[in-house]
Amino acid sequence: MKVIFLSDVPRVGKKHDVKEVNDGYATNFLLPKKLAVIATSKAVAELELRKKEIEIEREVQESLLLKNLEAIKGKTVTLKAKADEKGHLFAQVHKKEIIEAMKAQNHADVGEEFIVLEKPIKEVGEFEIPIFIKGKKSSFKLVVEKI
Repeated sequence: MKVIFLSDVPRVGKKHDVKEVNDGYATNFLLPKKLAVIATSKAVAELELRKKEIEIEREVQESLLLKNLEAIKGKTVTLKAKADEKGHLFAQVHKKEIIEAMKAQNHADVGEEFIVLEKPIKEVGEFEIPIFIKGKKSSFKLVVEKI
């Protein structure tokens, strides 16, 4: 039986694959658990449309990320955190906090996975934060101030 996978099934098929599987496996496992649907001509045509939509959406997201990368270059983001007299923070600065501050101050949205922190930020000061998106690199300055 020919089926279209709706999600990844280990050692059998990946999402959106069209494959031939045993009839019993399809009717007893894949179809009842909604891991696959029968590959009719209508379902295959819908799958092709869905793949095109996903590809277009991915291209738009990628271009938006690259535009944000250019917008961030050379900008400064300021964070305020509690610190002792020596300038050591009570809690380290996390990527999520950096992203929220970047959105608020520079109106740029970048995912956590693109920010690279070489070492945890645990003290007051200025830090150069690199960003890598699709092989392109940019950076911005993070200023951590004491409250």
